[in-house]
Amino acid sequence: MAVKVTVGPPVITINHGSTFLVTELDGSITNASDQGLYSRDTRYISRYQLYIEGQPWTLLNSGAVAYYASRTYLINPKVMTEHGTVAAGTLGLVLGRTVGEALHEDIDIRNYSTGPVRFNLELLLRNDFADIFEVRAKEFTLRGHIETEWAGDSQRLTSRYVHGDFRRALVLSFEGGAAKALYGNGRINFTIDLAPGAAWHICGKYDIQEGDMVSRAPTGCVHDCEHTGTAHTLARWTEATTQITASNEEWYRLYRQSVEDMAALRLRADDRHQDELLAAAGVPWFVSVFGRDSLIVSLQNMTVYPDFARGTLRRLAELQATEEDAYRDAEPGKMPHELRVGELAHFKRIPHTPYYGTADATILYIIAWHEAWKWLGDDALFSEYEQVVKRCLRWIDEYGDRDGDGFQEYQTRSEKGYENMGWKDAGDAVLYPDGSLVKGPKALCELQGYVFDAKHRAAAVADHFGDPDFAAKLRREAAELQQRFEERFWCEDLGYYAYALDGDKKQVKTVASNAGHLLWSGIVRPDRAERVVRRLREPDMWSGWGIRTLSERHPAYSPFSYQNGSVWPHDNGIIAMGFKRYGFAEEAAMIARDISEAGKYFLLNRLPELYAGIERGPGTFPVQYLGANVPQAWAAGSVFHLLRAMLGLDADASKRRLYLDPLLPPWLPDLTVRRLRVGKATLDLRFWREGAVTRHEVLAVEGEVQVHRRDASATNE
Repeated sequence: MAVKVTVGPPVITINHGSTFLVTELDGSITNASDQGLYSRDTRYISRYQLYIEGQPWTLLNSGAVAYYASRTYLINPKVMTEHGTVAAGTLGLVLGRTVGEALHEDIDIRNYSTGPVRFNLELLLRNDFADIFEVRAKEFTLRGHIETEWAGDSQRLTSRYVHGDFRRALVLSFEGGAAKALYGNGRINFTIDLAPGAAWHICGKYDIQEGDMVSRAPTGCVHDCEHTGTAHTLARWTEATTQITASNEEWYRLYRQSVEDMAALRLRADDRHQDELLAAAGVPWFVSVFGRDSLIVSLQNMTVYPDFARGTLRRLAELQATEEDAYRDAEPGKMPHELRVGELAHFKRIPHTPYYGTADATILYIIAWHEAWKWLGDDALFSEYEQVVKRCLRWIDEYGDRDGDGFQEYQTRSEKGYENMGWKDAGDAVLYPDGSLVKGPKALCELQGYVFDAKHRAAAVADHFGDPDFAAKLRREAAELQQRFEERFWCEDLGYYAYALDGDKKQVKTVASNAGHLLWSGIVRPDRAERVVRRLREPDMWSGWGIRTLSERHPAYSPFSYQNGSVWPHDNGIIAMGFKRYGFAEEAAMIARDISEAGKYFLLNRLPELYAGIERGPGTFPVQYLGANVPQAWAAGSVFHLLRAMLGLDADASKRRLYLDPLLPPWLPDLTVRRLRVGKATLDLRFWREGAVTRHEVLAVEGEVQVHRRDASATNE
């Protein structure tokens, strides 16, 4: 049995929508930490501690019982009161929490001694209303003022933060307790009398106020969390998503947890379209709208919940830039990188209103748009977003290509902009072979592949909707790009593609995982694909827990870095899709095996954003990356990409067709997929191995759809 490891310091995280809570295992929120109750980029609780007669309670055990609820079991230390001694361990306290739009908290205490007890329960509560950017940077400045008001008659504590027209408040109301609370010196105090075997219960409801908008705490207690609105929403999500069964229990658990992680990270696209969703990037740092992340998650979810694309396409279209703004790196037609609504964004101290510092989101928008049309079969996606996509195409040609050489380059124009604008956006992520930072503008290799793919996809849509001349133009441009790309990016001495072209148009001959994305996009010349796959399979790149972001031979390599030697599950999922596209099905399944076997070591079989790129060997296990987001959307979605690669799934919903090219590996000898959607139809499919051959049968079909097997190397458009 695999030992379970945590990612980062052991904490409890629960979340729902834009609200999340991060605490110590005992339920406390400590000083000088990034823990707390957050909603929409503001921290509402920065310090929390329960005391009995001035001493903290003792932790027994704790954990999340669902992504939105937790329970913590505590007992008392030995304490002296004016009424006598309370022996250690004679009082049990259960702290239950449920997150919805705000927070519901239950405190249950039972007297397990043979005599009556009387004691003081104290709740220490602090609010700093810090912006999440400052919490993360550990550089917080209080710009406004905080006022706290206690209303004894209504048992309500209100903490307000005011900075000009930026107003936030947390309102804590107590319900159900027999004892009335008193407030003083920042602490809420209850005097509790308990006969032998008697119990005491109180509910704390933390409502969040953002300006004039109020988010109410869930009404139900945590013991009833399976019957809350959030639980019902999760049940409906499970019914709406593709489910699997498999003899490999670890793979089944990994898939099931990934589906639940997607549920945990759902955001409404906007207030006018309540049923349309997009994915937040991850908890705790990225619970917001992200261009690149939401688009990649939409692509990953085509076989699980293709409607994710509807909310993503709509919200990003609403945020598409219409004018140049150097401070926000905005240009007409460009898709956003990140939208924030906290204090710093409100006063424009950061450019995230939204910030447009992404070189790939605009291109990925076209790819996701076409892929959504393929799986949903909804022609309205064309009419609704045709002009949005054409603006994306114009941005690619006019702004994405900064110097007119036919390649995509990026360089920030903002004093607070990002140095790097690909998916590897850390400041030190794009390096020369000697370890020095690449000078810009930088033309990353994968950006060229994305454009090649996007133009082919836009051409396919143009053909279908009766514009063959535009389709021919796009295909011609894609072919010319491919020829230029092969001439300028291929490095014969490496047997691999350059990481990028630098500002002087010189090849950056650093071996990194980015070239694997080229296989996914289809830009790689077929006779060179095997060399790319073989290079990624070499030990300096293939850790045994997945493909590293950077070669182990590079002088800047560190397995514990953010993007210079670590393993990112989503990166591996995209590469596996590329392997499959070029016919390397066994190698794609090897990636799936590595990621899934890493997943079984993490708590709840939940994949983190990234983990260390250490070499796998006897007695080793995946090593945490401190600060990794968990749950994280495209890490969870990588499981769906890996499964799609192994089964060779593709769709053409307009023709009511599902395509298969399955190759199950020996470690996954059988698999059943249920409620797979293609357009308005759903299918149940069973796959199993017979020797080295993978068979399939259609178990059930609702609606019109035909199933076809096809060759893995067929090019998708």
